[in-house]
Amino acid sequence: MIPFMRRTVMAEKTKPLPRAFAAVWAGLVYSYSLLIVLAAWEIVARAELVRPLFLPTVTSVVQQFWTLLAEGEIVLPLLVSLYRAFAGLGLAVVAGVLVGLLMARSRRFRWFCDPLVSLAFPAPKIAFVPIFILWFGIDHLSKILLVAFNCVFPMIVATYHGAVAVSRTVIWSAEAMGTPERKLLYRIIFPAALPAIFSGLRVTTPVALIIAFTTEMIAGGGGVGAALMFAQRFFQTPTVFVYILIMLATGFVLDHLMLTLRAWLIPWQDEGGEA
Repeated sequence: MIPFMRRTVMAEKTKPLPRAFAAVWAGLVYSYSLLIVLAAWEIVARAELVRPLFLPTVTSVVQQFWTLLAEGEIVLPLLVSLYRAFAGLGLAVVAGVLVGLLMARSRRFRWFCDPLVSLAFPAPKIAFVPIFILWFGIDHLSKILLVAFNCVFPMIVATYHGAVAVSRTVIWSAEAMGTPERKLLYRIIFPAALPAIFSGLRVTTPVALIIAFTTEMIAGGGGVGAALMFAQRFFQTPTVFVYILIMLATGFVLDHLMLTLRAWLIPWQDEGGEA
């Protein structure tokens, strides 16, 4: 091989290394605070400044994670919790978007719904857990409906504000060209309100997870929350921390997936609301 060609091939082979190193370095820089917390946690636990019953070591939690994963005690409970969270969130999104659009376009409908939304939006709706358990039992239905009940009002508010922010000039132009109200909603107002809807969806996604996990802790019926409480009753502290970290990681991953979905569906507008 010609020396010049050999050097070119070697250079091409070594190009991915700096990129891989840069990616690893970027990941370390991004997560350095988390690594510091984990290191401090391990040092405190190893030094037994806190009893292992209350604070196990990071390594023991990691070992317990792999044990639970091999026994199928992570994937199935997580799928149950995600099913409840996303089923309730789906109901809330559909109902919230419809109600928000109707409130933005109908004065009478807004007059009827505004007091209800104003009352329920800031209320601590988790207090309805005993009522929902009494009405719908401890299985999936009560948890799904409670998730929907907690998420629907933020979706109504986000959709309404996104719809009323649509330029009146655009709406008047469409009406002047004879666009019927139904087409006006799904061809102009709904696409223009999408950024606000996705902002509401990003807010309600962690709410759905919180409500699903919390209701499982209170009412049982399977899922990550119920598994956590079962481990806590028998003082299985590493298992408790495993499920806590799974909850944290689930919220982190879903939030980033939501940002990716937003950037893919509405690339013309960033998270700050600037077109």
